Amino acid sequence: MHGENISYAYGFWSLVAINVALFAFFILSFLTPVKKREWRSMGVTLAFFVALFTEMYGFPPTIYILTGILGSRYPALNPFFHASGHLWLTFFGGGATMMVLIHIISNGLAFIGFVIMWKGWSLIHGAKSGLVTDGPYAYVRHPPQYSGLFLVMISMLIQWPTIITAFMFPVLLYVYYRLSKREEHEMIELFSDEYKKYMAKTPMFIPKLKAKTQYKSG
Repeated sequence: MHGENISYAYGFWSLVAINVALFAFFILSFLTPVKKREWRSMGVTLAFFVALFTEMYGFPPTIYILTGILGSRYPALNPFFHASGHLWLTFFGGGATMMVLIHIISNGLAFIGFVIMWKGWSLIHGAKSGLVTDGPYAYVRHPPQYSGLFLVMISMLIQWPTIITAFMFPVLLYVYYRLSKREEHEMIELFSDEYKKYMAKTPMFIPKLKAKTQYKSG
């Protein structure tokens, strides 16, 4: 391929900045932090995307680590050709067909994630002061924005897996789990038994398959 003549397809820091800014804009639009602990969680979230796009366009420590470990066994003649950054293709082959499949799955999950985040945001901001239990909240009791954010991150791990983001993802899950538990205590103080009944029938993040388990208020 002609592109394989490219010796080093990184160092595009303007693309890093643009992509980080776009993702930060959308995420902050649907998950606007208010309290200090929410800003801490958002800081870790944004760090995930900075690490992701830095590896995608700026500087690829994952490739340096893997080539250092594997040496001549690394399965790409030019590890720094940009397509070689797609580790699924590099290690498992598949060519253009796999590339298309990866992008369909990844972009599809990201789209669904942002739709879920928007839906959760619109319900919260459309409500007054009552407990929201319809729409996505009939399936998960914590802000669907969290579940949507997790889907977006998974989509990025599928599209461009890196060592740093693979380690950061479970940390992010734990951070938002702790944030959610603290939010539950606040909701119990606000809504008392109504929220406890809602908790008993509605999962935290992963919806149950059977629709009959959905909580209906009133």
